[in-house]
Amino acid sequence: MMRSLYAGVSGLQNHQTRMDVIGNNISNVNTYGFKKGRVSFQDMISQQIGGASKPQEELGGVNPKEVGLGMSVATIDTIFTQGNLQSTGNTTDIAISGNGFFVLKNGDETFYTRAGVFGVDSNGTLVNPGNGLRVQGWMAQNVNGQQVVRTSATPTDLVIPVGQKDPPHATENVHYFCNLDKNMPEIPENPTDEQIENGTWPTTVKIYDSFGNEHIMAMNFRKVPGNPNQWTVTVDVDPNGEFNTNTRIGMGTTDGVENTYTLNFDNTGKLVSVMDSAGNVSNEQGEIILQTSFEVADANPDADGNPYRQTFNLNLGTIGSMENTVTQSASKSTTKANFQDGYKLGYLDTFRIDNSGIITGVYSNGSTRTIGQIAMASFTNQGGLEKKGDNTYVESINSGMANIGESGTAGKGSMISGTLEMSNVDLSEQLTDMIVTQRGFESNAKTIQTGDSMLETIINLKR
Repeated sequence: MMRSLYAGVSGLQNHQTRMDVIGNNISNVNTYGFKKGRVSFQDMISQQIGGASKPQEELGGVNPKEVGLGMSVATIDTIFTQGNLQSTGNTTDIAISGNGFFVLKNGDETFYTRAGVFGVDSNGTLVNPGNGLRVQGWMAQNVNGQQVVRTSATPTDLVIPVGQKDPPHATENVHYFCNLDKNMPEIPENPTDEQIENGTWPTTVKIYDSFGNEHIMAMNFRKVPGNPNQWTVTVDVDPNGEFNTNTRIGMGTTDGVENTYTLNFDNTGKLVSVMDSAGNVSNEQGEIILQTSFEVADANPDADGNPYRQTFNLNLGTIGSMENTVTQSASKSTTKANFQDGYKLGYLDTFRIDNSGIITGVYSNGSTRTIGQIAMASFTNQGGLEKKGDNTYVESINSGMANIGESGTAGKGSMISGTLEMSNVDLSEQLTDMIVTQRGFESNAKTIQTGDSMLETIINLKR
């Protein structure tokens, strides 16, 4: 008789545990990155009243007679299914689509989380503002003038230096591609102003000196009289400025040349050669790069006492090509593209985070620069992680060691900036489980009540 009482007690206790887990799931239905728990039951040891016997010649076999002694909790699992994504518009809110965890640090302690509610503290460090844990990743390093992120290194704190200066950068390269109108009229001898204007294709490109000052490089294209497929180009930096920049342009050097060069085209409109004012010609297949220099006002002279000259490369495209190069066709003269890599002094205004977790700084001067990259961790058995509160987990002896790397590798998901992952708790499922748990609890209580009633009946036999 006592066995049923204790079986009922085990049912009450363990259904109460299940109800605790359900209550925790429901309370975190709106917690970002929360992963629901699930309770699994199993029966306890059974008492054997009679053993099994094998079949005999005259009789068949007999099954064992066993009475169960109740039930116990088998597992309390954390279910890591994907939660719905909610757009917030906040750059530092990041959701993980797929597997993986963000890596957080508190001194030497390492934590992992799915909740990407991040922000920047007063030192510019990317943190979880709810608990101050620092987001881990890799800061970009300057390698030969390029910002490079080395994800093979040990992750460290990520610092976003909002307001940091971006020093001016002198223009080093200009890429200039255009089409010249084959039908543009030639400029005759002793031309009028109108004839000069109609026979000239003027273009301008904005460039910068080492101080960050802005300059205008003007290039005027004119057809060479008597040669229908040849153009003379005059280059002048700040042609309308008060200071004479003494612009020069040549093949590989600006020594001994003037500010003009000549373009030669074939009958299909493809560029076949370029010649500078000193007669140096380039007609080999490949990119045409002219060296251009100009004097910078109010600059210290060079070591020989000559005015300081700034030099940059002018890329006109590829000889023999019609793509991304200077061409001559019977259509309106049009600049297809120009690019220059200089800029003035700027300050870090804002930043953005892409799907790889790369943080790119956007400066007030229009330049962009890689700041760092957010790290992600994955585990062989993520269900083996231990919860530490604040939406965080830590490694356990059954989770395996963290595999930390960039997103999109080794089974890791991608990051989505401006979005947060909602809880994966299904409220309708939890309410249904609550009803089932309640009925199970009531039934076990009824077992105890019935067993007590039977004991009372036995006691009353003596009266």
